[in-house]
Amino acid sequence: MKDKLYDNADSFAMSFDEEWENIDCDDIGSKIEKVFELLSDHPFLISNPENARKMVEFRIFSLKKFQ
Repeated sequence: MKDKLYDNADSFAMSFDEEWENIDCDDIGSKIEKVFELLSDHPFLISNPENARKMVEFRIFSLKKFQ
């Protein structure tokens, strides 16, 4: 997905999921920050960092997607 990045939540979610699976870290907060660092050039994170964070927290804590 890295070759096609779009300024929307779906593109960011797909990129986030890919990176999340590659990070070995037990602390969820630290892991989120590491993924955000890796995706720092993603158009959605650049244009809308607050909503990117809210979306990630919703996916992790509400949907329990990664547990």
